[in-house]
Amino acid sequence: MVSKPSEPAETEGSTRSAGSAAAVPVAVKILVAGGFGVGKTTLVGAVSEIRPLQTEELLTDRSLGVDDTEGVEQKTTTTVAMDFGRITIREGLVLYLFGTPGQDRFWFMWDELSFGALGAVVLADTRRLADCFPAVDYFENRGLPFVVAVNCFADGYDYAAEEIREALDLRAETPVVLCDVRERASGKEVLTTLVRHLLAVNGARNPAGAPTG
Repeated sequence: MVSKPSEPAETEGSTRSAGSAAAVPVAVKILVAGGFGVGKTTLVGAVSEIRPLQTEELLTDRSLGVDDTEGVEQKTTTTVAMDFGRITIREGLVLYLFGTPGQDRFWFMWDELSFGALGAVVLADTRRLADCFPAVDYFENRGLPFVVAVNCFADGYDYAAEEIREALDLRAETPVVLCDVRERASGKEVLTTLVRHLLAVNGARNPAGAPTG
């Protein structure tokens, strides 16, 4: 008598494979940009669930007349390459954060860092609001969705989100949020706002029923 092949083992293996595939998280590359001394390194360090990679070096007299430290005179270091961190927003969704250098002499690196990115955070300081113009222009010109996060310094100007939007001449759909990048919860809210914005933008580009690739 020939015994019937055992089916549960195959079914169990199939289930295990499907479960493994479902467990693979979605990884999203995000840039954190803005002017010199605005808090990019602080934001990445505050929210990262791993020890962040930082490339900060001490400011020296060679930067005199090159780096504009007006309003951030207490700053003693600067990012010379990038910052890197990782945060899980929710189960199955992981953001990889790449902080860009702020000085204009390092802007040539932005094209490399932005490769493969799905969105960005533009940090703004109300004391030096014009410093975030280059980042806003860069992402708008490349069609990369972004949010503007206003880092609320104690001695900064107290502007409402809509006043910031008008001053930066932002599109109506671009979110503006107020934050304290030193606080993990505040930084995470900025990133959550960006994820919601990315979902809204993607939904607009790919209406229900349209293939997403």
